[in-house]
Amino acid sequence: MTETNKKLVILITKGIESELSSVAFTIANGGITAGLEVSVFLTSTGIDLVRKRGQTMTQVAPLDPLAKLIDDFMQRGGAVWACAPCVVSRGYQQPDLLDGVVITGASLVHAEIKAGAATLSF
Repeated sequence: MTETNKKLVILITKGIESELSSVAFTIANGGITAGLEVSVFLTSTGIDLVRKRGQTMTQVAPLDPLAKLIDDFMQRGGAVWACAPCVVSRGYQQPDLLDGVVITGASLVHAEIKAGAATLSF
Protein backbone atom coordinates (compact mmCIF):
# COMPACT_ATOMS: atom_id res chain seq x y z
CA MET A 1 0.00 0.00 0.00
CA THR A 2 1.39 3.40 -0.93
CA GLU A 3 1.37 6.43 1.32
CA THR A 4 -1.38 8.00 -0.80
CA ASN A 5 -3.58 4.90 -0.79
CA LYS A 6 -5.21 4.11 2.49
CA LYS A 7 -7.93 1.77 1.35
CA LEU A 8 -8.49 -1.86 2.26
CA VAL A 9 -11.05 -4.25 0.79
CA ILE A 10 -11.78 -7.44 2.70
CA LEU A 11 -13.51 -10.31 0.91
CA ILE A 12 -15.42 -12.60 3.28
CA THR A 13 -16.74 -15.92 1.97
CA LYS A 14 -17.38 -17.53 5.37
CA GLY A 15 -20.58 -17.11 7.33
CA ILE A 16 -21.81 -17.56 10.86
CA GLU A 17 -20.51 -21.14 10.86
CA SER A 18 -16.87 -20.03 10.77
CA GLU A 19 -14.64 -18.25 13.25
CA LEU A 20 -13.00 -16.57 10.25
CA SER A 21 -15.97 -14.21 10.01
CA SER A 22 -15.20 -12.82 13.47
CA VAL A 23 -11.49 -12.64 12.67
CA ALA A 24 -12.23 -10.76 9.44
CA PHE A 25 -14.40 -8.13 11.16
CA THR A 26 -11.84 -7.77 13.96
CA ILE A 27 -9.19 -7.02 11.33
CA ALA A 28 -11.60 -4.69 9.50
CA ASN A 29 -12.16 -2.70 12.70
CA GLY A 30 -8.42 -2.62 13.28
CA GLY A 31 -7.97 -1.18 9.80
CA ILE A 32 -10.33 1.66 10.62
CA THR A 33 -8.43 2.27 13.86
CA ALA A 34 -5.22 2.41 11.82
CA GLY A 35 -6.72 5.14 9.63
CA LEU A 36 -7.69 3.03 6.62
CA GLU A 37 -10.90 3.34 4.64
CA VAL A 38 -12.19 -0.23 4.88
CA SER A 39 -14.83 -1.97 2.79
CA VAL A 40 -16.06 -5.53 3.25
CA PHE A 41 -17.45 -7.54 0.32
CA LEU A 42 -19.55 -10.53 1.38
CA THR A 43 -20.04 -13.54 -0.89
CA SER A 44 -21.29 -17.11 -0.51
CA THR A 45 -22.29 -17.89 3.08
CA GLY A 46 -20.75 -14.58 4.13
CA ILE A 47 -24.10 -13.03 3.18
CA ASP A 48 -25.63 -14.56 6.31
CA LEU A 49 -23.42 -12.31 8.44
CA VAL A 50 -25.61 -9.34 7.55
CA ARG A 51 -28.98 -11.11 7.45
CA LYS A 52 -30.98 -9.58 10.27
CA ARG A 53 -30.38 -11.60 13.44
CA GLY A 54 -27.95 -13.94 11.63
CA GLN A 55 -24.87 -12.33 13.17
CA THR A 56 -26.27 -12.77 16.69
CA MET A 57 -25.51 -16.50 16.51
CA THR A 58 -21.72 -16.27 16.65
CA GLN A 59 -19.07 -15.37 19.17
CA VAL A 60 -15.49 -16.56 19.06
CA ALA A 61 -13.88 -16.06 22.47
CA PRO A 62 -11.99 -13.92 23.31
CA LEU A 63 -13.23 -11.72 20.44
CA ASP A 64 -16.31 -9.54 20.79
CA PRO A 65 -19.60 -11.04 19.63
CA LEU A 66 -19.93 -10.93 15.85
CA ALA A 67 -22.98 -8.66 16.05
CA LYS A 68 -20.94 -6.08 17.99
CA LEU A 69 -17.99 -6.34 15.59
CA ILE A 70 -20.24 -5.70 12.58
CA ASP A 71 -22.15 -2.88 14.30
CA ASP A 72 -18.92 -1.19 15.40
CA PHE A 73 -17.51 -1.51 11.88
CA MET A 74 -20.53 0.09 10.26
CA GLN A 75 -20.92 2.79 12.94
CA ARG A 76 -17.29 3.79 12.38
CA GLY A 77 -17.80 4.29 8.65
CA GLY A 78 -16.93 0.87 7.27
CA ALA A 79 -18.75 -0.05 4.08
CA VAL A 80 -20.47 -3.43 3.76
CA TRP A 81 -21.24 -4.73 0.29
CA ALA A 82 -23.27 -7.89 -0.31
CA CYS A 83 -22.81 -9.84 -3.55
CA ALA A 84 -26.04 -9.41 -5.51
CA PRO A 85 -26.19 -12.94 -7.00
CA CYS A 86 -25.39 -14.43 -3.57
CA VAL A 87 -28.22 -12.46 -1.96
CA VAL A 88 -30.67 -13.53 -4.66
CA SER A 89 -29.62 -17.19 -4.52
CA ARG A 90 -30.54 -17.24 -0.82
CA GLY A 91 -33.93 -15.66 -1.43
CA TYR A 92 -33.02 -12.52 0.51
CA GLN A 93 -34.01 -8.96 -0.33
CA GLN A 94 -32.78 -5.61 1.00
CA PRO A 95 -35.25 -5.60 3.96
CA ASP A 96 -33.76 -8.93 5.12
CA LEU A 97 -30.33 -7.33 5.58
CA LEU A 98 -28.93 -4.94 8.17
CA ASP A 99 -29.50 -1.26 7.49
CA GLY A 100 -26.64 0.24 5.52
CA VAL A 101 -25.65 -2.91 3.64
CA VAL A 102 -25.31 -2.27 -0.10
CA ILE A 103 -26.31 -5.07 -2.47
CA THR A 104 -23.96 -4.86 -5.45
CA GLY A 105 -21.94 -6.77 -7.97
CA ALA A 106 -18.17 -7.02 -7.84
CA SER A 107 -17.73 -3.75 -9.75
CA LEU A 108 -17.26 -1.78 -6.51
CA VAL A 109 -14.48 -4.16 -5.46
CA HIS A 110 -12.81 -3.92 -8.86
CA ALA A 111 -12.93 -0.12 -8.77
CA GLU A 112 -11.21 -0.07 -5.37
CA ILE A 113 -8.54 -2.51 -6.54
CA LYS A 114 -7.92 -0.49 -9.71
CA ALA A 115 -7.49 2.57 -7.50
CA GLY A 116 -4.79 0.75 -5.53
CA ALA A 117 -6.65 -0.69 -2.53
CA ALA A 118 -4.98 -3.49 -0.59
CA THR A 119 -7.03 -6.67 -0.31
CA LEU A 120 -7.51 -9.47 2.19
CA SER A 121 -9.60 -12.58 1.80
CA PHE A 122 -11.28 -14.78 4.40
